[in-house]
Amino acid sequence: MDKPWLKQYPEGIPAEIGPGGYTSIPNFFETVTQKHPDNPAFSNMGTVLTYQQAEEHSRHLANFLRHELKLKKGERVAIMMPNLLQHAVAILAILRAELVVVNVNPLYTRRELEHQLQDSGAKAIIVLDHFCHVLATVLDKTQLEHVVTTRLGDMLHTPKSVVVNFVVKYVKRLVPAYSIPNRLHFKRALHVGRRHAYVPADTTLNDIAFLQYTGGTTGVCKSAILSHGNLLTNMQQATEWISHGAKNGKKIKFGQEVVIASLPLYHIFSLTASFLTFMNIGSLIHLVTNPRDLPNFVKELRNNRFTAIPGVNTLFNHLLNTPGFSELDFSELKITIGGGMAIQRNVAKKWKAVTGCTIIEAYGLTETSPAVCINPLDAEEHNGSIGLPISSTDCCIIDENGQELAFGETGELCIRGPQVMQGYWNRPEETANVFTADGWFKTGDIAKIMDDGYIYLVDRKKDVILVSGFNVFPNDIESVICSHPEVMECGVIGIPDDDTGEAVKAFIVKKNPNLNATVIRKYCHDKLTRYKIPKRIVFIDELPKSNIGKILRRELREQMEPS
Repeated sequence: MDKPWLKQYPEGIPAEIGPGGYTSIPNFFETVTQKHPDNPAFSNMGTVLTYQQAEEHSRHLANFLRHELKLKKGERVAIMMPNLLQHAVAILAILRAELVVVNVNPLYTRRELEHQLQDSGAKAIIVLDHFCHVLATVLDKTQLEHVVTTRLGDMLHTPKSVVVNFVVKYVKRLVPAYSIPNRLHFKRALHVGRRHAYVPADTTLNDIAFLQYTGGTTGVCKSAILSHGNLLTNMQQATEWISHGAKNGKKIKFGQEVVIASLPLYHIFSLTASFLTFMNIGSLIHLVTNPRDLPNFVKELRNNRFTAIPGVNTLFNHLLNTPGFSELDFSELKITIGGGMAIQRNVAKKWKAVTGCTIIEAYGLTETSPAVCINPLDAEEHNGSIGLPISSTDCCIIDENGQELAFGETGELCIRGPQVMQGYWNRPEETANVFTADGWFKTGDIAKIMDDGYIYLVDRKKDVILVSGFNVFPNDIESVICSHPEVMECGVIGIPDDDTGEAVKAFIVKKNPNLNATVIRKYCHDKLTRYKIPKRIVFIDELPKSNIGKILRRELREQMEPS
């Protein structure tokens, strides 16, 4: 096939690329540690772990999982916490123990958590105690056999660890009461794991590394199976791009970069872009636990030299509007990567004016580990494109009949490459639905490839709503709202939102004429993560439907009722 994008590649970036000679993610991490043992690897709340210290902690925890919990190769272990040192250590330990990571959003409600734990069949979970009260309510409905709990300050320098844990629990009272019999303790697990000898992981590139949950292209909550090979190759693709793309004295220097990891590690964008890719070049990964606390976030940026920030449009916009951000020292900032949602032109323009660094827009999906396209790092301005397909990645546009279209024509974007998932966990029919007969992954996004190789997104084929980079599925929200006894019917769509890219709008047919928006939002609050709760609610007499009774969301989008 014709690949015009190759002619646009920055000098030094290869057309084809592999997993870098690594046999697994544990093999990769151990190799990086040998190269940079004393380099700072992770920092959080004033504590820094070197690569050697991270290796030791993750080795001890891996030993505990293997020898004390008797978990067998391929069994699933969930992680439920924000960005903490424990989170980084847990990811590495689970993989080094030949197990599979199941990333869990710690803000999940009981309903959402129960589904993910049941679906993945996780045998163990490592969870921050702030969220144990939710976990406790669903334990008996899952296959969990082991619960390892950790506290916010468990890996901070003593005595800071003791002070933080005391203040969080007894002064600020941020840990709701819960009861989990026979729970295990993270710090104790590290201590006990020291007793066992570590045997290197016997893991291959084809073995599963992560079950990464997404709605995919159909809106059904399911998990993409990502192998060690998928993630290592995508890491290498991203590393080559950032290593050769920067110019004018801002080239990447191995072992000297500092990346701000403010997006949660349970999100695929952060997992690959912040965690694996910058680890690959021996960088310091600064973990931001609560980026929503913008004044403290700006304070962290002020106190840490930083050279790279991956993020979403919402994050960049919030930072630009936070007092003190514009006064920061951006002299060493080399890379700002925007993904997860479209970068708005006004945000990109203001970011460049304030920081002097162009937001480089990229595109990817959970099913592709995630990177598919990225703009050259030496771009002077944001251009509205999602960029060029990266090394070893083929892209094409097809029509509704599956026929490939010419450059400049609009249709569904399809992808083929080594970073594409193995399939959906326990869902062969869903897997078959998103792959063509000749192996192309159908993204569900409408796009066009120009004759110079740059790709532009036009619209979303499906009804997935993208709120601050997170997929929100109308079926899920409609199901919750319709379970309210005073609701007859409900239809949900996405609407443009200056803050989050898109927001949820619900159209509701009442049973009780006295039902109001406040009641609905309160009802949703107990059953949905906050970003899924409708921002706008409209009550109507009847929903538009097809002749077979399917709600026509297209017609809902055309309605302009006040909310």
